[in-house]
Amino acid sequence: MNTIDTIINRHSYRGGYKQEKMPRKDLMKIVEAGLSAPSGCNKQTTSLIVVDDQDVLKKLHSVIKPPIGETAPAMICVLTRRIYAYRDKCFSVQDYSAAIENMLLAIVELGYQSCWIEGHITDLDQIGHKMAKILNVPDEYDLVAFLPVGIALEDMKPVKKIPFDQRAWFNSFGTNLKE
Repeated sequence: MNTIDTIINRHSYRGGYKQEKMPRKDLMKIVEAGLSAPSGCNKQTTSLIVVDDQDVLKKLHSVIKPPIGETAPAMICVLTRRIYAYRDKCFSVQDYSAAIENMLLAIVELGYQSCWIEGHITDLDQIGHKMAKILNVPDEYDLVAFLPVGIALEDMKPVKKIPFDQRAWFNSFGTNLKE
C-alpha cells in the first residue's frame, strides 16, 4: 500500500484480536514511526512504552474500565511531558497526536489494526494514572493514551464519512472544489 492509500484505508478497530504474538521488529518499526513524528520546537515531549508481556497486559487491563482492546497481544502506551517551547506555549498534545497518527498508519501498513484510546483513560477515574503506576512511569510524565495492536479477528467495516465537498473547499468556506 502506498502512503495515501494507507491514510484513506485506516479506520479505528474495536474488535477482537488473534492471539498471535507480535514480532518485536514490527513493534519497533511502529514505535520508530511514532518517534519520527514532528514535534513543536523539537521539544520531543512524547515517549512510548511497548507492552507485549502477557502478565503486564493483564495488570493493565485490570484497571481499564470499560474494557477495550483486551485481546490484543500488544499495547503501546503514550506518555507526554509538559515542556514549554517558549513563553507559555507547550505543544505536548500536538506532539503526541502526531506520534499516534504516525503509529496508526505504520500499524495498518504492517498488516495490523488498532484504535486510539484516550478519552476514558484521562477522565476523572484516573485510568491513565493507574496504568502509569503499573508501568513505573515517573511523576513528570502523564500516560494519555494507548494503542492495542494486533491482527484483527473481524473484517474492517468502513465508517460513513461526511461527503468530501461538505468538509473541504478552495479559497473560501463553502466554495465548490470542482473545476
